[in-house]
Amino acid sequence: MRGVSLSWEVQTTKKVKKSLRDLNPLVADQFAILLFELKTLGPVRGNWKGYSKLAAEKHHCHIKDGRPSYVVCWEVINKKIRIMEVYYVGTREKAPY
Repeated sequence: MRGVSLSWEVQTTKKVKKSLRDLNPLVADQFAILLFELKTLGPVRGNWKGYSKLAAEKHHCHIKDGRPSYVVCWEVINKKIRIMEVYYVGTREKAPY
C-alpha cells in the first residue's frame, strides 16, 4: 500500500482556534491528545469520556480539568479521502447539540 495514507486530515474552524486560546493548559493538552488520536485513529473515539455520535457523521466527547466538563465536537467531512473538521471546543452549556 505504498503511497496510501491511512491517517486523517483534521481541520479546525476559526471559532475553535479562537476558543483554544482561552482554555486552561490541562484542557488544551487533552485537546491536543484527542486531535492526535483523531488524526491517527479516526473519528470513532469510544475511549474518551462521554463519547457518542450526534448524527450520522458527527461525534463528540468530554474533556475535563477537574471542574466543569468541556466538550469537543467534530464531523467527518469526507470519509473517502479522510477529512474531519473540529467545529466546537468549549463548555457543555454552550455546546451545539
